Parts: sequence; C-alpha cells; structure tokens
Amino acid sequence: MWCVWFSLLLIVLAILLVLDLLIVILTYSMCWYEYANAEPRLMNERSNGKSLRMVLSLILQETFFNFLTLSVLPFGLFNPRRHPSNQGEIPVLLLHGLFNNRASWFWFKYKLRQQGFNNLVTINLSSWHNEEVLTELVAKKVDELRHRLGVNKVHLVCHSMGGIIARNYLQQRGGAAKVDRCICLGSPHLGSKLAPFALSPLGRVLIPGSDFLSRLAGAPQPEGVAMTNIFTIKDNMVLPNVNACLPWGHSVELDGLGHTALIYRKPAVDAVINALSGKVAG
Repeated sequence: MWCVWFSLLLIVLAILLVLDLLIVILTYSMCWYEYANAEPRLMNERSNGKSLRMVLSLILQETFFNFLTLSVLPFGLFNPRRHPSNQGEIPVLLLHGLFNNRASWFWFKYKLRQQGFNNLVTINLSSWHNEEVLTELVAKKVDELRHRLGVNKVHLVCHSMGGIIARNYLQQRGGAAKVDRCICLGSPHLGSKLAPFALSPLGRVLIPGSDFLSRLAGAPQPEGVAMTNIFTIKDNMVLPNVNACLPWGHSVELDGLGHTALIYRKPAVDAVINALSGKVAG
C-alpha cells in the first residue's frame, strides 16, 4: 500500500513541478513583453548567448525556489515548537508573501540564527482575508512579543505582500512607535500589473493605482523606524520592477534574482542581516 501512496505522491509532485515551471516561464514572458515594448532595443539582444544564459538561469532558479517553497507549505500549518525566549533581545517578526505561509522562512531563519538572531517569530497571514484583518494580526503579535519578552520594539522582515501589510501597520495603524527596523524584500509598493491574476481579494489591493495603495503612498512616513527596501531588477512578479521601489528609507538594488529567490539567495539574506545589524542607513 505504501508503494501506491508513494507513487501518487511522486505524480502529484511532478504535476506541481510542471505547473510551477509553466508559471515561471509565463511570468518572465510577460516581463519580457512589457520591457521589450518599453525599450525596443532589447529586441536586438534577446538571442545573444549572455541573454539566453541569464534567462535560463532565472527560470531554473525561480522554478526551484517556488517548488521548494510549495513543498514545505504543509509544515507551516503546525504551530512551531521553538518560541523566542531571550528576554530583552529585540525579536524579529517575519511576514511572508501572498499564497505562502510561515514555512517559507525556514532557510531564512536558519541563516539568521547563524548570525546570532535567536528571537525569530513567524505567523501565518491568510491569503483570503483582507489587508486590515492581516494588519490587525500583525499588531496583536507585535504587542504580544513586546510584553512577553520585555522589549519596547520589534524588527519586521517582510517578503512581497508582507511588506505592504507592514507598511499599513506602520503608516496607518499607529505601529511606528513599536517597530525599530522594517525590511522589505520584493514588496510591490506601487502594485503589480500581474495582480489581476491573483485569485484572492488581496490581489485587488495590489493593482497599480488602487485606493489602498494610493492611501498608503500618501500616508506619512513612519517616524523612528529604520526602513530598508530590498528589491531585484529581475523580479518576475512585481511588474514593472520599478514598482518595487520606495521613495524613502534605504534602498538595496539586487540583480540576477527572481521574486522567490529573495528569501533564499545569499545577496538578499546578507542585505537583511546588514540592515538588522544597523550596517546600513535607515
């Protein structure tokens, strides 16, 4: 019987891998279409060896990291056994992106612990609730951590949609006084043209020019919060890539990474560690 279940599991994983590859190819194709129309000169470079190697590398990387993230999602349904316990040490609350859960941070947490960050906390942010419900979950977790660990502030590290929820908490829900550093990875600050494809109510708020993003852009900058925005110019989910830029705070531009690679690859991890350690300007 176990052979049957194992075979079914392999079939399911193979189907997911193929779907993952198709989605990555499709998103990068849409990026290429967008940029080729904006810069016709790119048409002359599309077939040279360097461009083809870059595209192949991006597609393979992003397919692998997407598949890895998808594979660990079931583990995120269980409450973690390890809880932050170092009294007085500022905790790091990690906020995942759309259609992920707390399990997507497994590698990032491992790398942060290697650098001495032990009070690491993850929560699940449902993709089927609106942005205000998720912001309230973050607010409650921040207060819980402050009281339990005897600290005044926390650090926030956010990937993709998690960064938008963090900004809503900081800029519109009074959370700035409770956060020391906020670090965004590949967050669509100005939305993404791919947002209409999201099968979630949250997708609507990420459409460029949405009422929510307009209010967020017009809200005051959070005083006292050291903001670092890390983005990649090869992001296949934030379209156009300039929409991942933030006009305030400290910006870190990376290259050669896709959207999901930002929570696995060394350049992004190092940039976060530097920001948490205060090695960059706020």
